[in-house]
Amino acid sequence: MAEIIQKDGTWAFDGDALRLTPGRDKNVSLLRKELGELVVPLGALAGVSLEQGKKAGRLRLRLRDGADPLLHATGGRLTEPHDPYQLIVESDRYGVAEYFVDEVRSALLLDQVPAGPVDAYLLPGPSVPLSVSAGDGTAGFDGERIRLEWNWKTEDAKAAAGARTLALADITGVEWHPAAGLENGHLRFTVRHAPTKIPPKYDPNAVELWGFKKDPLMALVAAAVQARLPHPARAAATDPVDARPELPSAPVAASEDDHDALLRRLRELGELHRSGVLTEEEFALAKQAVLKRMQ
Repeated sequence: MAEIIQKDGTWAFDGDALRLTPGRDKNVSLLRKELGELVVPLGALAGVSLEQGKKAGRLRLRLRDGADPLLHATGGRLTEPHDPYQLIVESDRYGVAEYFVDEVRSALLLDQVPAGPVDAYLLPGPSVPLSVSAGDGTAGFDGERIRLEWNWKTEDAKAAAGARTLALADITGVEWHPAAGLENGHLRFTVRHAPTKIPPKYDPNAVELWGFKKDPLMALVAAAVQARLPHPARAAATDPVDARPELPSAPVAASEDDHDALLRRLRELGELHRSGVLTEEEFALAKQAVLKRMQ
């Protein structure tokens, strides 16, 4: 069991999964507080790192592409205060953080967890029902329907049609963009057979966001919807002409001696990475090559 407790939150690892619990400090964002404790299975991880600074550092988890609906719906646009996969670490706890990183990396190596993308979500996304008010409206989701309601700040042309209800079956995509500079953000739903490129200010399927405190909470709605849509990897792999799955070719099994040698090589790579000889990227590439030979 490895655990690190900070004002920013508590991370614990039991060998099979990481439990990320946000702290109660006033600087912890609303998004992380609303998400609550996240349970990240080891198989969803692509890596972990510690970035040290003079006064404080940061633990970072890197998830495998496609493992988390929140990361997919937000497209990597969650800023540091709202990213649940980062933890601020005080400098006097660097030793504990390094131990935590070593434990997770060792487990990834021993379990031979690949760093590549996945074709199914490994995290469930936010629980429903939920409702968030920000920008020019309120977005609610009960697991089957999305409800968009407007406020007094909504553009007249959009508000004139009244509240809008969208069935999950009619949704083909969802995206959340934060406000940046002079550009407003949005939560937008793509509706089947009704594509639109009009600005969110006028789009009845979008909530416009202005960069206020509750804007990141709209990412929860986006993630909850995304978690219940077909996984993008599976959707992209579907062939409209012939959707029959292709039978995989049988891998060439390594001999017992070769297998032992490859396991030793994995341990050596782990030691080189922990000692700083190999970078994260170099280690991932070398490890992937060894794992391919073991198949």
